[in-house]
Amino acid sequence: MQTYNVVGWFEIYVSDMGRAKAFYEAVFGRELMQLPAEGQLESMYAFPWVEGAQGAAGALVRMPGKDPGAGGTMVYFSCQDAQQESAKAQAAGGQVVMPKMSIGEWGFIALVMDTEGNMIGLHSLS
Repeated sequence: MQTYNVVGWFEIYVSDMGRAKAFYEAVFGRELMQLPAEGQLESMYAFPWVEGAQGAAGALVRMPGKDPGAGGTMVYFSCQDAQQESAKAQAAGGQVVMPKMSIGEWGFIALVMDTEGNMIGLHSLS
């Protein structure tokens, strides 16, 4: 049986791509790459990825009928320290929903709301 990561791709739906792109670049310190907008997509910016590396790739997506907001899908981003990225999220116009908390031997998590109203998780080992 082949082993693989269950999550192969994720999309975070946004209403203001410029604002959302600026938020995620500020929080994670990485430049998002514009991808071609095919079909109904108005715009798409991918998070950086390394082909064949651990973890899943994904993108911010602006598409009619796919509105942003909390309550749908929870994406957890791996980071160095969930507290530091929470502070960056708040400084970039987001909101800390749940401060860094221990999840025992699996590390720490925090929940933040992005500038589009999407809830995202932050996971760190320390």
